Amino acid sequence: MSTAATAAPRGAGARVAVQRFGTFLSGMIMPNIGAFIAWGAITAFFIPTGFTPNETLGKLVAPMITYLLPLLIGYTGGKLVYEVRGGVVGAVATMGVIVGTEIPMFMGAMIMGPLTAWVMKHADKLWHEKVKAGLEMLVSNFSAGIVAAIMAVFGMLAIGPVVSAFSSAAGGGVQFLVNNGLLPFTSILIEPAKVLFLNNAVNHGILTPLGTQQSLEQGKSILFLLEANPGPGLGLLLAYSLFGKGLAKASAPGAALIQFLGGIHEIYFPYVLMKPVIILATIAGGMTGIFTLVVTGAGLRAPASPGSIFAVLAMAPVNSLFGVLLSVVLAATVSFIVASIILRTSKDKSNEGDLLAATGRMESMKGKKSSVASALTGGAAAGAAAGPIHSIVFACDAGMGSSAMGASVLRNKIKAAGFNDVKVTNASIAALKDEYDLVVSHQDLTDRAQAKTQSARHVSVENFMNSPAYDEVVELIREENARPAAGGEPAMAGGAPAPAAASVAGVSAPAGAAAAAAAPSAAGGGTAEAGILTRDRVIPTGTATDRDAAMREAGQLLVDSGAVEAAYIDSIFEREQSVSTYMGNLLAIPHGTNQAKSLIKRSAMSFVRYPDGIDWNGKPVKFVVGIAGANDEHLGILQAIARIFSDKEKVAELEQAAGQDEILAILGKVNEK
Repeated sequence: MSTAATAAPRGAGARVAVQRFGTFLSGMIMPNIGAFIAWGAITAFFIPTGFTPNETLGKLVAPMITYLLPLLIGYTGGKLVYEVRGGVVGAVATMGVIVGTEIPMFMGAMIMGPLTAWVMKHADKLWHEKVKAGLEMLVSNFSAGIVAAIMAVFGMLAIGPVVSAFSSAAGGGVQFLVNNGLLPFTSILIEPAKVLFLNNAVNHGILTPLGTQQSLEQGKSILFLLEANPGPGLGLLLAYSLFGKGLAKASAPGAALIQFLGGIHEIYFPYVLMKPVIILATIAGGMTGIFTLVVTGAGLRAPASPGSIFAVLAMAPVNSLFGVLLSVVLAATVSFIVASIILRTSKDKSNEGDLLAATGRMESMKGKKSSVASALTGGAAAGAAAGPIHSIVFACDAGMGSSAMGASVLRNKIKAAGFNDVKVTNASIAALKDEYDLVVSHQDLTDRAQAKTQSARHVSVENFMNSPAYDEVVELIREENARPAAGGEPAMAGGAPAPAAASVAGVSAPAGAAAAAAAPSAAGGGTAEAGILTRDRVIPTGTATDRDAAMREAGQLLVDSGAVEAAYIDSIFEREQSVSTYMGNLLAIPHGTNQAKSLIKRSAMSFVRYPDGIDWNGKPVKFVVGIAGANDEHLGILQAIARIFSDKEKVAELEQAAGQDEILAILGKVNEK
């Protein structure tokens, strides 16, 4: 089955750009949600219309929203751009927009914090390594003070008035929508944006700042519930619980509890992706909820984050509790009715209940493709190709929703397998640092995660609750942590040592691989079946001119050797559709899926060199290594190959090698014929 490379959708670049912008905005707001909640709680209890009015304690409300929250946002935004130094100058500059206006200056803070940090960062480059020894601290402190002061004045005189005008216009626009009964129609944009991870730009960039300003003036704001209402997602999941099929029906009740009580809205996204037309249900539910809020005049005092029913009710004023609760109930009811009709009348009954079939970039698969990429990305360090896995991070857009749930599920699976020394955490993509062994992210966010953590392995998941990738991660840990560590002793779950190993190309290999490598060849020459990599499966000059032909050429060598059945080549293409096997440093390692192991008769490898290079999804490749691993015999030489291709000198030697014998010599004389 020959599969051509698929071109990226035209809108993918724009979508990623909006995602990145939204993530950056989210990175300024989300770390400070606790402060928003604190302000909301103080407001709820101590203002004249609160639960327990207190004039003295109520004095905290205005300073917190006027000074504390904008300064925190400005500091956080600056820190995202230029660490603590950027945070400090960003906070100082934010004071300019605070003093220059009479409204809560959240938008101004989101501008001045990052902008001032960016100016400071580039200003520091001007005199970097030009300051005489002993004067560095003096120049550093004075330059920060001068830049911060200038930007504070700039913010007060220039940015503040502009942001005030924009806020007034945006507020007027919202009021126009309310007065003309058009606000419910915002769900047409908000609900699809949520599923595509594009909501942060709107939610944190506009709705939260405007809602907070409106809440200060009126005691509450409907804007806080445009996106956070848990009703639409609840109704959708309840419909799947009754009328779905297969895994979707079985998993929907648990997902509904997590979404409604835990506030993790991302959990229903795969159910929408499985049947895109069902987005009409959440749109209808969202519109109903917003219409109910408009009619009842209900709203929240502060952002409800995460969007749990508990957070929603906690942020609702006494006079809005009925309206808020009614909006959730009616939104869930309408979403349930519409989703039920769609599920009951759908003509496509084949696999509509299989979540694993629903989430592969809208393909008609059954969720059986492997998502584990266990090798180098372009330019990654050698440690990314092989070595024990001790730190895993599950990354999502905001770092609080899908990542928290996914990390919990994966953590339990890893502990159940006995790997208690593997740490699993969660974080936002914006907060990622290149210090993890493995990064797990949603398939639509993997590109951004890879850009932040180039030295790590990356795993893309398609749904957050029951992804087959989690089991493959556990299997990967079992394989990698059983290999000999750099210090000598193998790392095993529970601390048990691995079997003795021999040396292959200077790298310790598992006993099976070492035995295969050291076995003498029969009749002084051996046969093609004698070892993992033999002379007849080393091709100095391949005939392929593109990626698909190269995969077929490497796979056919394995078929011809009798190591695999012919259908194994199809699984190589299936794997490539799921996760690219490009490794970096001119190397690609195509191989089959886990489900294709039944097609492998014995472990074998093939090695094909393309002196002129071929295009591999936009990456240059000159070496293609085909793999068929029945057990663990191939792991030692695969590890050796990974080490070799992390050494640029070795790669250059392979480029210049005259023929099969020289190539095998560089690779470690494995089963030389």
